[in-house]
Amino acid sequence: MPSVEEELATRLARGEEVVLATVIKLDGEPPSRTGAKLLLSRMAALGGTLGCSEFDAAALDDASAIATAGKPQLRTYRHDLGSIEVYLEPHPPAPTLVVFGATPVAQALLRIAPELGFRTLFVETRPQRLSGADWPTAVSDLNLLDQLLGGELYAVHTDHDAPDLVQSLEALLPKNPRFLGLVGSRRHTGHHLEALRAKGVEESVIEPIQSPVGLDIGAVTPGEIALSILAGVVASRRGRQGGWLQNR
Repeated sequence: MPSVEEELATRLARGEEVVLATVIKLDGEPPSRTGAKLLLSRMAALGGTLGCSEFDAAALDDASAIATAGKPQLRTYRHDLGSIEVYLEPHPPAPTLVVFGATPVAQALLRIAPELGFRTLFVETRPQRLSGADWPTAVSDLNLLDQLLGGELYAVHTDHDAPDLVQSLEALLPKNPRFLGLVGSRRHTGHHLEALRAKGVEESVIEPIQSPVGLDIGAVTPGEIALSILAGVVASRRGRQGGWLQNR
């Protein structure tokens, strides 16, 4: 069985949201020890213990509020034999970058984005496009996106010829992505945006969709295009426009 530290590292590598509870002080003789740890999600204990089921249940009751607040907090949990002071440290979920379409640009995005702290989710509904290349596991059913997506969300569709591009956008837009880009010029993607308008999607929702997508760095190769896109995503996430720092 992995240690709490190992489980924490695994969960963080997956981009999951967790709360780590650590006993920092004892009062009396509670069934615990200084340094005892419990790893929690909002809904369940994931590993370790604070010493007894009562302490673990109390920490779990607090986990959701701690995760929502996003700041470490101290809590005191009491037992007939004494009390413990616990430091609860939230670890927020990694932002998710959804990459649609099995293209060379998608391959580069999926390779680079984790180095920038993003959890990636690859979507390709055409299984024949996945043959002959080393692709990660793909979501093949757009109906599954509703249960897979949440939190801080970014998305790029890399194939303007995908027959279900509009359906992909319809599945994504209700999740309010902070960034949504379509690879290709407006000549190639404009009719998809018009299709959304025809379906009654409000202009305030369509207008922020970036197409072309990426910062203007003269990108030519798939890797360069992915770099320009991710630079734009990071700029959007950090509230910046991009550009040379010495010009600011």
